[in-house]
Amino acid sequence: MGSGAKLDRAVVNTLKDGDRLVSVEQYDSSRWASVAKVDIETSECLPSAYFLKVLKTEDAAERVLGEYMAMLEIYNTLPDFAPQPRAYGKCADEDAYFFLCDYLTIKHDLPDPVRLGKRLAELHKKSKSPNGKFGFQVTTFDGKLPLNTTWESSWTLFFKKLMHDVYMLDMSVNGFWKDLDDVMQVTLEKLIPRLLDPLTADGRTIKPCLIHGDLWESNIGTDTKTGQLYIFDACSYYAHHEKEVAIWRCEHHEMKAKKYRDEYFKNYKPSEPVEEFDDRNRLYSVETLIINSAHFPGAETRQLAVDELKYLIEKYI
Repeated sequence: MGSGAKLDRAVVNTLKDGDRLVSVEQYDSSRWASVAKVDIETSECLPSAYFLKVLKTEDAAERVLGEYMAMLEIYNTLPDFAPQPRAYGKCADEDAYFFLCDYLTIKHDLPDPVRLGKRLAELHKKSKSPNGKFGFQVTTFDGKLPLNTTWESSWTLFFKKLMHDVYMLDMSVNGFWKDLDDVMQVTLEKLIPRLLDPLTADGRTIKPCLIHGDLWESNIGTDTKTGQLYIFDACSYYAHHEKEVAIWRCEHHEMKAKKYRDEYFKNYKPSEPVEEFDDRNRLYSVETLIINSAHFPGAETRQLAVDELKYLIEKYI
């Protein structure tokens, strides 16, 4: 699909009445998707554009649904923080599925930590779980891998199931490793309850907040015209707000500078007990390390996950 290529009939049918297709230009692709810019002229003769992603994998239907619903939830909560999702569905001219949203002209420089901290905290504070629980209404996908987003009233139970299933994904790719299995069993049975149960002890409560779910630097952009920050390619679910920024302590991402977490927590304070929040953050980051290992067999993130869990187990168990 290059410049001037035909647009799938199913996608054409999602355009507004009066919109005229100008061009379709593929500009990037990955192992899992092809993406394109769709230029149109509106019924008011104004130029506009959409971002189109097409998937051909066996689980493509579930993945485009997950991305659409996640991005719609973010857009409905904070419209000027995400491109508006427009449509998703089955292609008519090929065995594939598509996701369509507004196209943004953005740069991928590292975002300003002060502005990002304020905007992300605003999203979390404004969001409201539809049933007061942790989870999401559909399965969302971190990259190519599904997350267990089944609704749970208990954050401890939700995170335990999330971590367990991510570990199973990693083991299916990288095989059984006793060092990881040993610490993971202790983590699931003892460490997670030890660090997360106190969040709701002594009458305390935590709010299920809508998180992006995979907020590394490539999923954040700055509009080149307005300077506005946008987030995209989400695998959202309702979670403890501290979970969102744990990814920023992982060494394999560029946004590991402590200033990013510090700026966020200036706008949305850590939960009680505050003295344990950095270790909760460390625990949450292990989920990111393990799912990275599942995506990239042989990656050092698997060993890093073991090291982080050993540190926490020695300290708390």
